[in-house]
Amino acid sequence: MAAAWEKGKAVENGESPFVLGSIVRIFMKNFLTYTVCEVHPGPNLNVVVGANGTGKSSIVCAICLGLAGKPAFLGRADKVGLFVKQGCMKAVVEIELFKSPENILITREIYVANNTSVWFINKKPATLKTVEEQIAALNIQVDNLCQFLPQDKVGEFTRLSKTELLEATEKSIGSPEMYQFHCELKNFREKERELENFFREKNTSLEKMKQRVERYKQDVERYHECKRHVDLIEMLERKRPWVEYENVREQHEEVKQCRNQVKKELKCLRELQAPWTRKIQEAEENLNNLDMKTRDNTAEIRNISQKCKEKQDALEMKDKQIEEINQAFRMKKDEETNRQKKIYQTQQIIEEWQSELDTMTVCENLQPQIDAVNTELKKLQEEKANIDNNVSDLRAEKTNQEREEKRIIDRLGQLNNIMHVKEEKLKQRFRDTHSALLWLRNNKDKFKKKTCEPMMLEVRDRQNLRVNAVCAPDKSCAEILPSRPIEELHRYGFYSYLRELFDAPSPVMSYLCYQYRVHDVPVGTQKTRDMIERVIQETNLKQIYTAEERYVIKMSSYTKQTITSNICLKDAQYLTSSVDTEERGQLENQRQNISNTLKSLDARLTALFERQKLLDLKDNKLRQEKKALLERENRRRQLESKIGVKYDSLRQLEQDAIDLEKEFQLANVKIKEINKQKAELVTELMHLMKRIIPLNVDKVDLAFQMTRVTAKKNRLQSEYKAGTVQLRAAQQRLHELDNKKQHLYDKCRELMKQAQHICRLRPDQDFPEEFQVAFQTLPNTLEEIDAFLNEEKTRASCFTGLSSSVVEEYNKQTQEIQQLTEYLEEKRNELNNYKQNISQIKEKWINLLKVMIEQINEKFSKFFSSMQCVGEVDLHKENEEEYEKYGIRIRVKFHSSTELHELTPYYHSGGEKTVSTMLYLMALQELNRCPFRVVDEINQGMDPTNERRVFEMVVETACKKRTSQYFLITPKLLQNLTYNDKMTVLFVYNGPFMLETYKWNLKCFKKRQRRLSNITAS
Repeated sequence: MAAAWEKGKAVENGESPFVLGSIVRIFMKNFLTYTVCEVHPGPNLNVVVGANGTGKSSIVCAICLGLAGKPAFLGRADKVGLFVKQGCMKAVVEIELFKSPENILITREIYVANNTSVWFINKKPATLKTVEEQIAALNIQVDNLCQFLPQDKVGEFTRLSKTELLEATEKSIGSPEMYQFHCELKNFREKERELENFFREKNTSLEKMKQRVERYKQDVERYHECKRHVDLIEMLERKRPWVEYENVREQHEEVKQCRNQVKKELKCLRELQAPWTRKIQEAEENLNNLDMKTRDNTAEIRNISQKCKEKQDALEMKDKQIEEINQAFRMKKDEETNRQKKIYQTQQIIEEWQSELDTMTVCENLQPQIDAVNTELKKLQEEKANIDNNVSDLRAEKTNQEREEKRIIDRLGQLNNIMHVKEEKLKQRFRDTHSALLWLRNNKDKFKKKTCEPMMLEVRDRQNLRVNAVCAPDKSCAEILPSRPIEELHRYGFYSYLRELFDAPSPVMSYLCYQYRVHDVPVGTQKTRDMIERVIQETNLKQIYTAEERYVIKMSSYTKQTITSNICLKDAQYLTSSVDTEERGQLENQRQNISNTLKSLDARLTALFERQKLLDLKDNKLRQEKKALLERENRRRQLESKIGVKYDSLRQLEQDAIDLEKEFQLANVKIKEINKQKAELVTELMHLMKRIIPLNVDKVDLAFQMTRVTAKKNRLQSEYKAGTVQLRAAQQRLHELDNKKQHLYDKCRELMKQAQHICRLRPDQDFPEEFQVAFQTLPNTLEEIDAFLNEEKTRASCFTGLSSSVVEEYNKQTQEIQQLTEYLEEKRNELNNYKQNISQIKEKWINLLKVMIEQINEKFSKFFSSMQCVGEVDLHKENEEEYEKYGIRIRVKFHSSTELHELTPYYHSGGEKTVSTMLYLMALQELNRCPFRVVDEINQGMDPTNERRVFEMVVETACKKRTSQYFLITPKLLQNLTYNDKMTVLFVYNGPFMLETYKWNLKCFKKRQRRLSNITAS
């Protein structure tokens, strides 16, 4: 490193061997494996050599992150905070880039908290955007695999598509405007394609609009013709009410004159008929007087007749009262007869019951028999109650068992669902293992000892399945105690060992403890993560888990020092849901026990129900026997009670006797009183009859007088009628003319209003002159107007489906066509400009591209030829105008018996891909305009022969004058390789005897070497 530093300082006044943007110095503090480290690379080839794990790739990471690269470019971690050394909260990466007259110093401070970074340029604070602009100005591209190829990204280079390889090559070695031309071509082509599609669509729309307008044109002409007919119809309809009004007005004048003439004739006729009229009026007055007298007489007769009717109704009411009295007496008589019958029937019943009572013997004592039956019934009730209690207890127990069985079935269903999900995952990821699992379930009897699911043994049967398998240790390791109690580790944030966080069958747990020592792997929290360095130093643990990471601590084979590696924990995939097999077995046993218990309970319940039926039959028999005994004992008491009740009823009947003679006398008294009232009513009725007779005589006389007066009136009217025929005819004529005159007047007013309304005239407005001129050219009679109007309406009806919107749409479409035509003309000019720009830029880009690819192909072919192989690089394009699909195709041939084949990640071997990648990067080296290139451990996949050849080419190419800086990272080198004075070898070494950075002094080392050489020589 000191030699490199001296080379960087060697040229101060002359031309510097560093190219613009080359790395002069790299400083790291608390970065990955380094506490403090400073690297001074040379201007040409820098070979970084060191054992695995010493920190070679850490230098590559520092270059990437220090030059504004993202962690994803390295393929190691997704958070920049993970690059800070364990136990530290902040890391510093400082990159010094060559630039005349003063170098550029870019500093990045990385903080673990929130994964944040702070940037500085030449010790002054800066933003990330400013840093990126400064780096881009130096053509540094850490995201370009052609310039920066980290260890974890080597495989991605061969997976680059042709298009991606072309763009990466353009950025790496092409002129600054070359990639810009390519991007402009793609953008111009995309816009050209969009314009062509847009122009095509709009042109189609324009043609459709023209066709639509052509159709509208015929409709517009028809609409105008229809409009002329409609205007003429409107004018005819305006004139028609005026003509109709004039005709009615003339009729009104004629009727008015006729009415005046008839009125004069009617006056003369009335003067001639006056004497006859007076005589008829006198006869009518006499007739009216007689009519009044007749009405008075009739009213008097009606009044007396009403009173007579009232008296007759009163007589009928008295007859009804007499009949009611007789009916009441008959009812009393019938009631007495019924009473005598009831007395007789009651006496008969008493005699029958008394005879039965007399004949009945003295009852024997039935109480002992009744007591015996009651005792037996009590015993039966007690036994039935015991059976009911037993049935209730058995039913409750059965319900509890069924509820428990349902719970067990539900729990087994949940466990089976979890098993089903896990089996589906197993089937999708490891199909052979799933098939072996199904075989195991069907062939468990073939194994001597217990097997666990999922199956891990290598089972071979006719299915030819291969699955990985292990056997559990003979002696169980599941209960082995950890090396120290977890309480001792609580102060470091550990809360449990890994074994305590999951469950598994005993054989599986025994194997995991034996093979992976899960019983001795502690699990910690964020506290553990924060003090991880102290935990590693003080606990001597081999493996540690925190909430997000796994740490493995090993002893270095080179330095005997502790080496720690950490890995981010991935999300769980196959153990997100677990099944307790022991619980499942217990549930199955419980379910079987419950099933047996339910069967036993059903049998006991059936026996109890049968016994219950027998007891019910015996109980019914005893109750009937008891009922018969009680009935025998109670019969005599019932008879005595019934006889007493009947005697009471007989005495009541005898007390309710009726005196018919007395009732007969009372009825006669009432009838005599009513007959006396009837005699008075008859006397009053006779008096009224005497009054009504003279009134009827007067009524007949008045009727005779009215007949004589009516006959006289009729005779006068007959004589008058002959003279009034002409008068009535004149009156009728006058009345008709009055009605007709009024009707015509009203019609005239209505027609006037209608005509003014149709012509839109006010009542006080004069008739417009334009209407007078228009009306002169039209017919003057209603018949002619109606005929002409019907003819025009018929013509107008031929134009159907037309409206003013057709004309509006026609004008609108015409305007849109004009606008669209002008717009398309502008777009056509724009499209021509794009095509012209594409043609100009394409010519420049293709020329530059062909020259670049020819140069790459020349170098690439030369390198392959030196290795007795064949390699070519050419331009690949699918379509001349599809610029986004242009690409670089690499074709290689490593054996004389094969043909040239395109380099792919699938056809060629790992070594062939590595050699092709390295030679392609070397072909870019002399053409490269980037300041440096980094290749990390790309020689690991090569055989010794190819590795030697490639190394010699790298030395030859990278050590030429004015070539860009080159970093080759490798853990080892072959013996007897060819070296160059311009190359720099950087040894990365870690160990207990390593000097601190501040103690390293190359001048002192050389001075000491010369002194030792002199001593040896003397």
